[in-house]
Amino acid sequence: MLTVSHSITLPESELVERFLRADGPGGQHVNRTESAVELRFDVASSPSLPEEIRTRLLGRRDRRLTAEGVLVIQGRRFRDQGRNRDDVRERLVEIIRGVLVPPKKRLATRPTRASKERRLVGKQQRGQIKQSRSRKPDLE
Repeated sequence: MLTVSHSITLPESELVERFLRADGPGGQHVNRTESAVELRFDVASSPSLPEEIRTRLLGRRDRRLTAEGVLVIQGRRFRDQGRNRDDVRERLVEIIRGVLVPPKKRLATRPTRASKERRLVGKQQRGQIKQSRSRKPDLE
């Protein structure tokens, strides 16, 4: 069981791990061992997530989320498989914890009178600068 919060735990059966060869430095060791980890978690059909958490997770603009609603996290930061596995699971927990708190509602506000006046004064000044640049025909 992977504990996200006091009310949300993810069973191991919902996490799909795949091990692959990592790239980067390490010599021949890197070519022989499968130390990188790819963790897949099906957000769209997970019975462990409450509906509001699921919709917030699926609504995020995250490139790790596939069109089918599967969250794919890759870990290849460390040289051994166990540490990469722990790292990927920790990142999954952090992503889910990030959507636990609902976003604040935006209050509609109006611009102040002073800010409107400043904007208009700035526009007038800019217009005068542009007008002074133009050549005026000689009126004689």
